[in-house]
Amino acid sequence: MERGDMMVAGIGFRDGATVEALQDAVRRAAGDSKIHCVAVPWDKAQDEVVTALAVSLSAGIRPVFASEMKAIQTPTQSAIALRHRGTGSVAEACALAAAGQSGQLVTGRVISGDRMATCATATKGQR
Repeated sequence: MERGDMMVAGIGFRDGATVEALQDAVRRAAGDSKIHCVAVPWDKAQDEVVTALAVSLSAGIRPVFASEMKAIQTPTQSAIALRHRGTGSVAEACALAAAGQSGQLVTGRVISGDRMATCATATKGQR
């Protein structure tokens, strides 16, 4: 990642996931990298675990609309994500949608230890 790049964490999670599950997924995907933006499906953007995650990371929240997710080809192809969201990976699609056309996936979908949340990261150049 070059200086000035913005790191986006795309997040997918099941109902009932805790903020700890989301944080675990982010840690597994991003390591020590600074996360600037948390991208989630639009219908989960107001969820309290998303807000708590964003606060803990000092990051903004970017809702990703269904049409944006469906338009992105993801390296991961999950049958469950395809059935429910129309994309192979919610986390990858959200990360790439928020990163924009110049965005690149840094880490593909990583699953939290409790299997309740996923995270993928992408960069968006700010040069």
